[in-house]
Amino acid sequence: MEHFFTCPYCWERISMILDTYEEESDYIEDCEVCCRPIEIKFKFSEDRLITFKAKVMEGI
Repeated sequence: MEHFFTCPYCWERISMILDTYEEESDYIEDCEVCCRPIEIKFKFSEDRLITFKAKVMEGI
């Protein structure tokens, strides 16, 4: 599933493909515009995205 969100560093609108087979995920993805690390967390329920968070990495 393609999901659009705003980078918490450069404020550019970017997209990423989320794997709907994983009910819950937490990982680091670099922004495709500014290349800074974003902490991504999301949760699906029955193939519906119910939560999505993209935040600045702590301690960087």
